Amino acid sequence: MTQQITRQKTGLVISSSRDKTITVLIERKVKHALYKKILRRSTKLQAHDEGNECADGDVVIIEESKPFSKTKSWNLVSIEKNRNIEK
Repeated sequence: MTQQITRQKTGLVISSSRDKTITVLIERKVKHALYKKILRRSTKLQAHDEGNECADGDVVIIEESKPFSKTKSWNLVSIEKNRNIEK
């Protein structure tokens, strides 16, 4: 039997106001196909935060999981940098 591979992404929490849900901003850099200029692209994903542990400004790791709702299909794995520690 093959082992299931889950995608993981690292991003910044931009909203944690909803119960058990965080909004994570994922930024990546891509090269334009014609002009070869480096562009910043961003994606906002909704992730499940069971214990309401995250706050705005935290850097987190999320992984793909089963759909929790219409827009939420990612799960919180760990908090990399806590906003309160950096101050």
